[in-house]
Amino acid sequence: MKATVTAFICLTLVLFFFLGLNPGQNVKAGDQALGTRKYDDYQTPKFCGTSCHTDFYQQWTQAMMSQAYTHHWDEIEYFKLAVPHAEKDSVVAGVKAGCNGCHAPVAFLAGDVPPPKPAANSRANESVSCDLCHTVTGFAGDTPFNFNWISEPGKTKYGPREGKNSPEHNLMKSELLGKAEFCGTCHNEKSPYGAWVKATHLEWKEGPYATQGVKCHDCHMTYAPMKTASMGNSYPDARLHLFHGAHDPGKVRGTIELRIQPDIREAQPGDAVKFTIALFNQKTGHKFPTGSVEDRIVWMHVEAVDAKGNVYHLPVDKKGFQGEEYTIGADVLAYQDMGIALGDPGFKGVQRDGIPVGDRIFRMAYFDPQGRMTIQQWNTKSFGVDYRIGPRETKLETCTFTLPDTTAPGTLRVTAVLNYQKLVKPVADFLAVPADESEIIKVNEHSTTVMVLQ
Repeated sequence: MKATVTAFICLTLVLFFFLGLNPGQNVKAGDQALGTRKYDDYQTPKFCGTSCHTDFYQQWTQAMMSQAYTHHWDEIEYFKLAVPHAEKDSVVAGVKAGCNGCHAPVAFLAGDVPPPKPAANSRANESVSCDLCHTVTGFAGDTPFNFNWISEPGKTKYGPREGKNSPEHNLMKSELLGKAEFCGTCHNEKSPYGAWVKATHLEWKEGPYATQGVKCHDCHMTYAPMKTASMGNSYPDARLHLFHGAHDPGKVRGTIELRIQPDIREAQPGDAVKFTIALFNQKTGHKFPTGSVEDRIVWMHVEAVDAKGNVYHLPVDKKGFQGEEYTIGADVLAYQDMGIALGDPGFKGVQRDGIPVGDRIFRMAYFDPQGRMTIQQWNTKSFGVDYRIGPRETKLETCTFTLPDTTAPGTLRVTAVLNYQKLVKPVADFLAVPADESEIIKVNEHSTTVMVLQ
């Protein structure tokens, strides 16, 4: 018996060591951490920024980390859809609090559920704040997901290096803070139905970059020589706090390389010309798109313009794989489960894509428990075919164009354009989301030519 007790104590101490915790501390994580802290346990970002970490603070204020709760689409999605849905459906009831575990974590820890709307300017507006990330000491379990980080606020702050203690806090090096698993605590997510509705970290882990030691930080928190604090040392490898990603047009542009070529260079009206388009993911360590895949749409549009300026739309050739219908632009309705939150059980839905019919879509469809396509990740039970572009993956698409009799002689220029929207436009229009959320961002384009003979 004594040996058993001793072994248990040793095992417990080992677990505390690997989690970076001290025995006796509060180790609650994920849903269990709700209401276990107070707002006053955490310094405000403004305090950190005005007292010492000026550059990091200014970078953070321009990043989505500072807007995770106040961003217009997140506010609309949470208050118009998630909260009322959670109040009507016991299966998804936890999202009323759980959304805040990643979007307003200090509010979640304080038990402020639902937090005041952003217009109230409460501390929930701090979104993902400095003191939250720099007090994380570990995560619960083997896989980081659903905000299972463990935060231990106090005098000690955790960073990427050893250093002198400042007048405000002690500094301790954290191995976790520099690992992709740290990001995974919020960038992996399971729905209440057990579906991996966010898997950005897991996609990276399964891809080529993880084995080469290239991690999230290397693209989203790049190195630069600078001071990390106004009274501190200058380092050659300070991590910028820009967190630029899916909401940054400059980050999205050029993500995918795109090239188009014809099978013949000369043709007459009535001839069929086959165009092949190669799309190469040269830039992301995860799939593109990733994250809130249910909201986002990436599609390829191909147009031909003849010598007289006549424009022809070239639909993509179908490949015939199962579920392909969700990867080609169509005039169909979807997202009927929004009617639950809206109090309209007969809601017919809105247009699924809002793009030209026949264009190729690079997406993974999310389905609700009734098998209908949804943009509500919390109501996702299954998925369609994953037709996104993986890291270093090349996809080949074709468009076969039979030249009409009206095609003008001369140069026919054919252009393939890859477009990206953070939110499907029909949904944005229906829910009155500001236009910048459905702004079309051109990822890349390329043109080729065919000589049309008389």
